[in-house]
Formats: sequence, C-alpha cells, structure tokens
Amino acid sequence: MAAAVSTGALQGNSKTTAEPVRPLANFPPSVWGDRFLSFSLDNSELERIAKAMEEPKEELRRLILDPAMGSNTKLSLIYSVHRLGLTYLFLQEIEGQLDKLFNELNLQDDDEADLHTISVNFQVFRHLGYKLSCDVFNKFKDSSSGTFKEYITTDVKGMLGLYESAQLRLRGELILDEASTFAETQLKSVVNTLEGNLARQVKQSLRRPFHQGMPMVEARLYFSTYEEECSTHESLLKLAKLHFNYLQLQQKKELRIVSKWWKDMRFQETTPYIRDRVPEIYLWILGLYFEPRYSLARIIATKITLFLVVLDDTYDAYATIEEIRLLTDAINRWDISAVEQIPEYIRPFYKILLDEYAELEKQLAKEGRANSVIASREAFQDIARGYLEEAEWTNSGYVASFQEYMKNGLITSAYNVISKSALVGMGEIVSKDALAWYESHPKTLQASELISRLQDDVMTYQFERERGQSATGVDAYIKTFGVSENEAIDELKKMIENAWKDINEGCLKPREVSMDLLAPILNLARMIDVVYRYDDGFTFPGKTLKEYINLLFVGPIFI
Repeated sequence: MAAAVSTGALQGNSKTTAEPVRPLANFPPSVWGDRFLSFSLDNSELERIAKAMEEPKEELRRLILDPAMGSNTKLSLIYSVHRLGLTYLFLQEIEGQLDKLFNELNLQDDDEADLHTISVNFQVFRHLGYKLSCDVFNKFKDSSSGTFKEYITTDVKGMLGLYESAQLRLRGELILDEASTFAETQLKSVVNTLEGNLARQVKQSLRRPFHQGMPMVEARLYFSTYEEECSTHESLLKLAKLHFNYLQLQQKKELRIVSKWWKDMRFQETTPYIRDRVPEIYLWILGLYFEPRYSLARIIATKITLFLVVLDDTYDAYATIEEIRLLTDAINRWDISAVEQIPEYIRPFYKILLDEYAELEKQLAKEGRANSVIASREAFQDIARGYLEEAEWTNSGYVASFQEYMKNGLITSAYNVISKSALVGMGEIVSKDALAWYESHPKTLQASELISRLQDDVMTYQFERERGQSATGVDAYIKTFGVSENEAIDELKKMIENAWKDINEGCLKPREVSMDLLAPILNLARMIDVVYRYDDGFTFPGKTLKEYINLLFVGPIFI
C-alpha cells in the first residue's frame, strides 16, 4: 500500500530474553468485522444489468459521434462521460472526436467562450492525453498588471473550472501555478455564501480536486453534486446508474472473496498485532483500476498488499531486531527450508506467502506470463531488505541523511511491490516490453513513487517519532539541510507538487506506453492523496476510508 505501510523501523531489543520487549503499536481494530463475508451474489442480476446497459450505451455512442452537435456541447458531454467513469466504454469514439476537435478548435482566439467553458474544454483534452496549451487562459489575465482580471472572481463556476484545470499543470506552466493559488483563495472566500449544488461542488473540489481523487468515488459523487450536467442527456444518466450498480455488485463479490481468504488464512490469530484492514486494502487496489476486466487483478493485488501489511507491522510493531534479521534472510532465500530459522509466530505467514506466489507463478506460466509474478516477488524481497535497513537505523539510533533516506524510503514506501503486483492479473497488455518499461524506472513511475513516500511522511512523522522511530523523511530533511520542521514540511510538499506535474506530463501523448499501463501509476498517486492528505487514513481509517467504503459498498444502489 505504497505509503500506507509505514517506514518499517522499530525499537528492537538486542538482548536475548525469554520475553523480549516488543514495540507494540496497539493499532485500532477493524471497524468492519465480518460484515463483507455475508454478501452473496446473484449472477442473474449482473446479467440483467449488463443487458439493460446495452440500449443507453448505444444511444450515448450515437450522441458522442453526432456530427451536428456543437464543439462546446460535445466537449461538455465527453467531460461528463469522463467524470462518471464511462470513458473506457467509448474510448475509440471519444479519441476519434477529440483528434478532430483538437486540430480544428482554436480556443486561444475564441472571444465568446467564458472561463467555465474554456476550463471544461482544457480539462477534457488534458485528462485524455492531449497537450492543449495553457495559453488558453491568457485572455483572463490583465496584460498591464499581469494579474487575473477582477471580473472573473464573481464567476464561481468559472473559478471552480480554473482551479480544477490548474491541477493538470506541467512544470513551467506559471499561469496555472498562479491560477491554482488564485482560484483556491477566491473559492475559499465565497464557499460559505453559496447554496445548493454549487456549494457542494466547491466544497468537494476544495476538499480534493477531481484529478487527485479516487475514480470510482469521484464518479459516485458526480451524480449527487452535478445533477444538472448528468440529466442533460437521459441516456447518460441511465447508463451511469446501471454501470455503477453493475460495478458495485461485482466489487462486493470480490471484497467477499478476499475477506474470506483473509479469514481462512487466520492472520488475525497467528499475527494479532497487525492492522486488520481488508476492506481498506481492497478499496486501495480498486482505486488503481475499477474496470470489470481487471477483477482477477484486483483480487491478486489485494492479497499481495495484505501480505505487505503483515510484513510491515511485524517489522514495525512486533519483531525484535534479531527476528527481523532472520526473517529478512528467509524472505531473500525464498525457500520453505528457511522456515526453521524464523520465529514460530511468523512461520504460518511465511508458508502462506511462498504457497500463494508458487500458485500464481504456476497459473501464469501456463499463459507464458510468469515474469510479472517474478517481478512482484523480487519487489517483495527488496522491501524486506529496505525494512531491515530502517530497523537497523532505529536500533542504533542513527538518523539517515535525506539522500540515504530517500534511496531506501522509495523502496519501503511499498510502491514498487504494489505497482508490480497490480500488473500480475492484468492479462496480455503486460507484455515483456511493458514489464521492461516498468523495470527501467521511468520518470512517471519515479514521480508517483516519490508522492507515495513523502505524502505518507508528512502526515505520519509525528506518530512515528512518538514511537521512537528515526526513519522519516521529515527528520532526515531537518538533519541534512539544517532547517526547521515547518520548512522541511514545506519543501517536501513542493517536491510532491512537482512530482504531480511530472505524472501529468507522462500521461500526455505521445506516451511511452499505453494509458492502460499508466493508469495504475497515476491512480496509485491519487490513492496516496486520498489516504494521507488530511491524516494517516490507513492506520486510523475512521474518516475518509470509512466514508468511501460506505459510499461504494454499503450505501444503496441506484434505482
């Protein structure tokens, strides 16, 4: 879980005693219990919904392709389709329309278009990979003073669009840097004077802009906060509701499968000190890809990420330094004979870990795709070594330099394990070339990895510090650069902001790999924001994650 897993250091006791002093964290228990074990699925209901989707899907396809529709109306429709998570159903049609409009439209010379229209058009192109110039916003700036024109501050919808557009900025796009600060300030100053849907839209965007949100949740929220946009086209609203219901049924089935697996593996009995977070981890993985075709991928990636929770909490909140050294060695050996050298309490976990990976490798070898399983396993071995390094630092009271910390911290963020494990069940698109691209550690991957590490650190360093752990990015930055705590946090936040700009650039055409492979990288960064923007939402999941799980799996489906 990328930054979900904490830094993995601990207060070990180097003396061998009958009852070693253990760095117990006393994590809060699961808020869900066995709730998702009881869910049962009627396959005929899934088939009924799939059949009901066909007619509105065809109607919406005709609308998207309608040559008589004006360009602004069409871009607005495509924007709503995208916000509702339906783009993948019409990808060829949408790209065909956008190719044509991108070459024909000249938004910079469009004197008629208002700020809201320009913003929607800009977002559509950028979200779908077209590098529309940020110069389209120049006309809203005063050429003499260089500031944004006063009149746009009264256009709340326009300011909202400008703020959302600014989240798609690249390095060097100064007008969008300014727009982000300017629009956020203006929206905060008026939010409490607004009413109805507009008030909800602004509050939602200020809490978390769409671009940083979890796609499934953003789609669900779009229904309630953008009723007018959704109801403009009857086929759009009908399809969106049926689509959400279809996904909800399928995903509740997947959640039941992983919940039952977790219970059957008895981790809560053998390793009772760990964080019991099955629905939260499933939600995290659902954030990477929600499309029905990735059902198996979600189940596999959820299981591997739950292994990570057990490993991280063992290193971080239970094992002594000697036990960590032995367990790390066993994981590097990856051989059942190594089970004899590790403490008894962790042996069941070690056996299950090796068995699950062996079964995965066997399954995918039949399809000639065992390489992705091997990549996931090697990433798992890397993180064990990284956790050991941090444990050794804490055990000896060493505070690493920022450079040392980041080199190891990018590994212990768990990003590499999750991103590679996410590929295992994705099917044929994960070719040898695609895996080679991942292994080359491209800029987009580095940026998402950095967000995973630092967003976690900024939010959890005080909790880690209270527990006597020395390995956090904040402490390493303070030590290396001799700055105050506030200055260190500000600098790390700037690094996170620049990393988002690099991700945005990596998703624009021409892309190095398909968007199918880039989407989990972008979405993993989004999930880090969801979990860590306001608190450590994984260790203490009572707020955002509980709200999201309720919204997606507990709340009623649409009629």
